[in-house]
Amino acid sequence: MSQDKDKDKARAQAGSQARAQAHSPRTKAPPRSAARPTGLAAPPNPARIAAYFGLAVLGALVAMAGSLVQAAWFPGGLLIALAATAGLFYGGRVLFGTQLGALAPAAGWLVAVIVLLSGRPEGDYVFGDELGLTLFLLGGMAVAVMCATTSRLPQSATGNGRSGT
Repeated sequence: MSQDKDKDKARAQAGSQARAQAHSPRTKAPPRSAARPTGLAAPPNPARIAAYFGLAVLGALVAMAGSLVQAAWFPGGLLIALAATAGLFYGGRVLFGTQLGALAPAAGWLVAVIVLLSGRPEGDYVFGDELGLTLFLLGGMAVAVMCATTSRLPQSATGNGRSGT
């Protein structure tokens, strides 16, 4: 009987050691490097800041061109202007992979549209009619919000090793 009790104790000890090893960290693992901070915690990158500024300037240029095109050829020009706006905002989002990639050109676009709305001392302003102006302004802002608030960028199935659809 004492041999059976000794075997049971040995089995219990082996089981508890196996459970302890399963939950303990590996001892021969290579040391981990500290994770690099991302987002706002990351140190500022001058090249990235310049790229965001460039996107804002490009957004202002698209707003100026869009205001002229939508006023010149009303229904088709408005669609062209909104398509260019959507392409710029979504392109910035995909290029940088962050929401700021869509918000930087949207900020430049909005500032340019507001400046163009202010008009001249004679009372003229760039936009042709009120309907086109309203649709361009609201449509551009809606596209900016849609591009900036997409949760994840679409990824193709071919890049991650999955076969099929």
